[in-house]
Amino acid sequence: MARSAPATEPAVAVEAGTIWRLRSRGCWEAAAALLEARAAHSPDAALTRAELLIERTLFEGDGWGTAESALRLAEAGARTDVERAAAACARGYLAYCATLLREHDRLDEAQAALGRASALLPPDAAGRPLLDFRRGLVAENLLGDPAAARSAYRRAHAGAEQQQDNLLLSYTWRHLASIAQQDGNLAGARHGFAESLRLREQTGFAVGIAPALASLAEVSPAPEAVLLRAQASRLVRAFGNVPVWLADGQPADRTAGRS
Repeated sequence: MARSAPATEPAVAVEAGTIWRLRSRGCWEAAAALLEARAAHSPDAALTRAELLIERTLFEGDGWGTAESALRLAEAGARTDVERAAAACARGYLAYCATLLREHDRLDEAQAALGRASALLPPDAAGRPLLDFRRGLVAENLLGDPAAARSAYRRAHAGAEQQQDNLLLSYTWRHLASIAQQDGNLAGARHGFAESLRLREQTGFAVGIAPALASLAEVSPAPEAVLLRAQASRLVRAFGNVPVWLADGQPADRTAGRS
């Protein structure tokens, strides 16, 4: 029995790697299915499953009921303040996505949930950068407050750098670049979008590369922009018209701040 516990660690690592590979290719339901059995008794598995299904709603514009059910399970299973904060952060994000995509107006719910998460989390908690980022999304895209968004994104960016979370950094670079673009700072926007693209390629977040290409195209010279948009369109088709907001070949919606 003494030697059985360490033997489970490689199995957990293998599962995590499989989940990431599925997630990065837009196979959120398949990734979530791997966690379904453990979600009933593991707060961590329940939250990870909920986050996968919430991300799916953003990219596909569908699956709201499934994500809601998964999140309720995560909320019910949370035992500590940190777990309750993480579930509240996910609740705020789901409400944000629903409001952003005009599924339902849940702005009040998003703000309340993210505020609750902030009250539960210590300032130096590992979940703080993600929470700051999501508060920035609400400020930028739902409240129209770029100054508050910039401040939240910068806090999230610093935290992600400290934690060496390259996926979150790809998001913070992207949204800081969006703010720079709104300010007319095209050089800063181009740098941020390029860094976001580089990090998504580096981490293998394949389903997130098309939005990064499309955003970079918005601040690039015409010949390069045409090439970037063509690359983005090919990727969207390869992923079955995901993300939905690029499926019609539309330019990146910088006000949506989606991915």
